[in-house]
Amino acid sequence: MSEKIVDAPIEPEEASSNSSTERRVIRKLDKHVVPLVTVLYLLSFLDRSNIGNAKIAGMTKDLDLVGDRYDWLLTIFYIGYIVFEFTILFWKIVPPHIWAAFVTLSWGLLSTMQVVVQSWRGEMAIRFLMGGFEAGFGPGIPYLLSFFYLRHELGFRCGVFLSAAPLASTFAGALAYGITSGRPSLASWRLLFLVEGLPTILMAPVAYFFLPDSPHQARFLTSQEKELAVARGVRQAGSEKRIGSVNFKDIGRTLLDAKAWFTALMYFSCNVSFSSLPVFLPTVLKDMGFTSINAQGLSAPPYFVSFLITCITAWIADKTQQRGVMIIILSAIGGIGYIILAATENVGARYFATFLAAGGVFPTIGNILPWVMSKSTFLVCGTSSRKLTLVQDNQGNDTRRGAGMVILNLVGQCGPLLGTRLYPTSDRPRYVKGQSVCAAFMFFTTFLAFSLRAMLVWENRKLDRQYGSLSDVQARMKETNEQEEGEGVAEENYGPLYRYVL
Repeated sequence: MSEKIVDAPIEPEEASSNSSTERRVIRKLDKHVVPLVTVLYLLSFLDRSNIGNAKIAGMTKDLDLVGDRYDWLLTIFYIGYIVFEFTILFWKIVPPHIWAAFVTLSWGLLSTMQVVVQSWRGEMAIRFLMGGFEAGFGPGIPYLLSFFYLRHELGFRCGVFLSAAPLASTFAGALAYGITSGRPSLASWRLLFLVEGLPTILMAPVAYFFLPDSPHQARFLTSQEKELAVARGVRQAGSEKRIGSVNFKDIGRTLLDAKAWFTALMYFSCNVSFSSLPVFLPTVLKDMGFTSINAQGLSAPPYFVSFLITCITAWIADKTQQRGVMIIILSAIGGIGYIILAATENVGARYFATFLAAGGVFPTIGNILPWVMSKSTFLVCGTSSRKLTLVQDNQGNDTRRGAGMVILNLVGQCGPLLGTRLYPTSDRPRYVKGQSVCAAFMFFTTFLAFSLRAMLVWENRKLDRQYGSLSDVQARMKETNEQEEGEGVAEENYGPLYRYVL
């Protein structure tokens, strides 16, 4: 049931004051929430992907990773990830600071336990459990951020959060280079897991004490700022209470939403490359003719460039509200990089192609997830937090948004089941099949993004025909100085003020 909340007219002085307070609230959220979840995700991605560096640092020999055993270590992680994907909804059921601390501590302990593993079977068990606990963290962070930010603010913050993936790979390459360059008493690959696993354990209590469950419980906000932050949430979701329960009818509605499945297929396609690049790039570089130590170091620069591109493109997409166009361009760049890797034997050209691949794959993922979370734009009549309107996003409410993220990841995380099997040792040194398949799926992502954008353009035109353009609706509001009946309600995603971000 939709509802409309309208308050008394706001004086210009009060509107100006609230606008200033709102900017201050956003700055504080950017300072306290985004950096914390970004660091946690960096550690998460570091702990899952550092096995690629460990492989060429002696792990293959010590654990007897013959045949396709290494590939299975990669695949089993994502099997655990898929099996436990439903735990995304725990972000709504369990207080976020408790849930984040629990899963962080759990995968951190498991990651560190790889130091003492003595067999392939033992490593398989650890990787499966790591996948299960990480499934309860990373996919839920964009959902958590939606509790604090409005949809048009969410894209760049999600981009910054997701940029931690290539940044983690940068650190992994640099750390691996430093560790393998020396002569530690402990096997280099075991020391690598120890050095990169312990910080995750130490961050668990940080998450418990410093991650706010909601704007109302953010200790870094004043009482006035909390009131305004909560009002922002009501303006978006129509309710102050957003944690503690789920609506199973809304979950069913999400299962019937074509957009949820369309974006999930896009995520699947891009994840084929996203999952394979970090864990195979050191091996690919080594097979180009570089030594193991140099291959570790050379894997870092492409990831750092990718980190910068992820942040920049997320910001541009937010400013232009053209996220689909950004995905089309980035995925095509990634596809071109993989084509060069498959088609040429020149080492310089192939290394340059790794920059194109990394610079396409990671930023594409960094723009797909914000597009899912903020696929609508809307107008709100009035400039104060006291004049509120219930406006639903493309999933309708928090439960539907959370269910949409579950679908996105259930389908999307099947991509790594393919991606982690594309680089068998029998395809050395060029791995033509793996590079070609990744190229094909990157271009398929381009096609999907183009098709989805075309569909949303058609949907927006249909809404314009039904209600008039957004400028017309806004003009009517200014003329009457109040909201018309139903004017501020995006009922079932098709209200007068609802338009899709393209």
